[in-house]
Amino acid sequence: MDKRFGWSNVPFELVVAADIVVVLGYGLIFLVFKENSFAGRTIKVEKGQKVISTGPYSIIRHPMYLGVLFMYLATPIALGSYWAILPFLLTIPMLAYRIRNEEKVLGRELKGYMEYCKKVRFHLIPNVW
Repeated sequence: MDKRFGWSNVPFELVVAADIVVVLGYGLIFLVFKENSFAGRTIKVEKGQKVISTGPYSIIRHPMYLGVLFMYLATPIALGSYWAILPFLLTIPMLAYRIRNEEKVLGRELKGYMEYCKKVRFHLIPNVW
């Protein structure tokens, strides 16, 4: 409806910049899968799983979710809609909830995870949270 009724007038340069952010988000997710073969969409600890503390995991504990956040928040602009940002903002509390839940599971079931949390303090954004 935004496009049809002309509610947003996103400059082409901003659309291209948002496209680049979306691609960077995908790139970060691919890097996470390369670094951590246990990464996945379900929260569970598998047999033989170990704590990964290299690559992006040496900076933040949940780099895949940061990639997802980049993708989700840049997609509305990449599609030329300012109004579509509003529903995409809902991903922020949803990701925070998921991260908190995942931290509980990993802390309880993955040996060495609590020590890793002491070394890598930030969940999603370095020096913020």
